[in-house]
Amino acid sequence: MERESRFSQWLRRRPKGGPRGATGPGATAAEREDLLLAAAGAGFPLAQAAHPEGYGCSCDRIGCPTPGRHPVSFAWQTQASTDAEKIGRLLRANPLANFVTATGIDHDVLDVPAEAGRSALERLDESGIEVGPVAESGGGGSLGRLLFFTATRGTPEDEDEWWPCELDCHPETMDEHPGLRWHCRGSYVLVPPAVLPAEGAVRWLRGPELPLPDPLTLLETLTDACARFAGDDVDLETAAWPLGR
Repeated sequence: MERESRFSQWLRRRPKGGPRGATGPGATAAEREDLLLAAAGAGFPLAQAAHPEGYGCSCDRIGCPTPGRHPVSFAWQTQASTDAEKIGRLLRANPLANFVTATGIDHDVLDVPAEAGRSALERLDESGIEVGPVAESGGGGSLGRLLFFTATRGTPEDEDEWWPCELDCHPETMDEHPGLRWHCRGSYVLVPPAVLPAEGAVRWLRGPELPLPDPLTLLETLTDACARFAGDDVDLETAAWPLGR
């Protein structure tokens, strides 16, 4: 029987008092590095991000609106890398750092409210649809987000088919895609393991070793689930899309 990897063993662990894949007292530096290198090995380009510090953010911006949720450099798109040595050096030099993964290069992310995402995940499993990697951002509950990692659709010929990640959708399609954010070219999301303010975290529900599905195989189920939960209040502070620095 083939010996399972350190990453596979760690991914299934639930450290006492903390969620799976979270950083905290239960996670060693080596275990954090294993998780991040597993994401890089899956083809997710990583760039260093800020982390929570006290009641604020490790960046130098006073009153940062997204503490611990943004890259440390404006050049994050060109700095994002899957190189294991580079990521290891960054992590050892900045052991508390979060990391973001740049989308629209090798993968996209469909980002939905947690309750809608869990409902959709159940329906997709029942239908036998391969879902791929899924992460939870914000610590769970009704105020969190679920991140469905998919293959990228690349750069479409018709840019009007796409919407920027800062918006749920174009105004004319608001009723069709309530609550859904499609992270594609020019966007990013935090990659597990990451720490958020108020003891929040970003953790894997299903690991990055899984094959990436075509986003269109998930889109209808996700949008249907979002529509059912559209009347619920969503805390935008826990969202995972970039708001700028």
